[in-house]
Amino acid sequence: MNPEPNTLSHRSTYRVIYGDTDTMGVVYHANYLRWFEIGRTELFRHLGLPYREIEARGLMLPVSEVNCKYLTPARYDDVIVIEATLNTGFRAGMQFDYTITSQDSTVVHTTGYTRHAFVNDQGRVVRPPAFIRELIRDNL
Repeated sequence: MNPEPNTLSHRSTYRVIYGDTDTMGVVYHANYLRWFEIGRTELFRHLGLPYREIEARGLMLPVSEVNCKYLTPARYDDVIVIEATLNTGFRAGMQFDYTITSQDSTVVHTTGYTRHAFVNDQGRVVRPPAFIRELIRDNL
């Protein structure tokens, strides 16, 4: 997946370990959601804002919706590429789009997205804060 203009995207690599797989050596389906998390946290880190800093400012980004389309199974010892892209068209919080491919990009293993609300330290949903809006604006 090539990022479109006005998108924020980052790629991370990961080698599938035995603990990621079932008895057939195929990646267990829930692990793709873990890899989505790796993708979005590394995207934030790439932008200079580790997720830990967001929490230190009294905000959290819980997942409110997830979609994962399984296309081709990944297997033990495969090197995969996790591409996370911030969907800047989503306004009610944040949406990250994901594509997980083989290292050489010839096989797409899965695609999907996660949607997140901003929640303050009292557990209330809040608007995206200025420092996040500025981070996005400055990196487009």
